[in-house]
Amino acid sequence: MALFKKRTVGKPGEWYYCLEHKKVEEGPECPAKDRIGPYASRGEAEHALEIARERNVEWETDPRWHDGTPRE
Repeated sequence: MALFKKRTVGKPGEWYYCLEHKKVEEGPECPAKDRIGPYASRGEAEHALEIARERNVEWETDPRWHDGTPRE
């Protein structure tokens, strides 16, 4: 018998995108290490990879964080 059970973290009503299964899920289905989120809606979670890509571009081109040289 296990003394400590690993639990996922999240609540119903929070939407995530699972990188392992490549699907949207509500609440704690997969471990946090495999999820992006939480998002407010299923629709947002469906576009999680696009949102992450856009945020990465914003961060990579933000002069407050970089000296202006592009990253590869």
